[in-house]
Amino acid sequence: MTKGLVFDFKRYSMHDGPGLRTTVFLKGCPLSCWWCHNPESQSSLSEIMVRPDRCIGCGECVRACPREALSFGAYGIITDMARCDRCGRCAEVCPTEARQLVGREMTVAEVMAEVERDRIFYDRSGGGMTVSGGEPLMQPEFLLELLKEAGRVDIHRAVDTTGFTRTSLLLDVAKETDLFLYDLKHMDPKKHQLYTGVSNELILHNLRALAEAGATINIRIPVIPGINDDAENLEKTGDFLASLPGGPAVNVLPYHKAGLEKFRRLGLEYRLSGTDEPSKEAMEAVRRRLTSFGLNVKIGG
Repeated sequence: MTKGLVFDFKRYSMHDGPGLRTTVFLKGCPLSCWWCHNPESQSSLSEIMVRPDRCIGCGECVRACPREALSFGAYGIITDMARCDRCGRCAEVCPTEARQLVGREMTVAEVMAEVERDRIFYDRSGGGMTVSGGEPLMQPEFLLELLKEAGRVDIHRAVDTTGFTRTSLLLDVAKETDLFLYDLKHMDPKKHQLYTGVSNELILHNLRALAEAGATINIRIPVIPGINDDAENLEKTGDFLASLPGGPAVNVLPYHKAGLEKFRRLGLEYRLSGTDEPSKEAMEAVRRRLTSFGLNVKIGG
């Protein structure tokens, strides 16, 4: 029985495809974007997310840890990462949810049971299921089985992807997908490498292959001030998207700092703490520039 590593469900989502949706978040991503709002999705392993402000120092987690990876320190609980195997026992016993296990194995049937709870809302609103992450194509067997099962019961299927995967796999997934939410972060391969950890060459190749295969695609562009909102990058973005067959819709998404606190809880560095969110005027300027290429562009999801 194929299992996937799931770290969250978002019900009644209005920004991950048409209508009201349930978004299923899978663990693992080959990118490490500086602005990632789900940094807990990047690792392909389960993780413990810590909220020190919630800790009351009761010691339940210390006593429950089977590997003795936790101990009392001068400023709270200390985790020995060399001993921790992310079993989640500390999170299970924590009375204040100061420790949270991020990522649990689930079967397709278990995920579908969660998704189908809200079927009445999908039917009324034209919504469905969106599989996101992380990068859902990092769990290809589970993703394909999940999409096939949703299709079997006639639930609309969207896949939110970075496009950084084997082209053949992406085209196989396209056969079981009604809509792709395709991230486009930067047109310059070196800058893309700097800010996301990978080049954009495969991503652009796969986007064109997907469009030529006739897939329905919604391009999603995060607008990060000082990184990808300059005139040169917007011109290249507009040129490329206008050259794709099928005329994909485009959403420009304003940068926000929703992931900053999560980076801290995971003990990770957030490199854009000094970056401000773009103004409404700046977002409208981006929208107008891309619209000038004949694209259908909206601000927000």
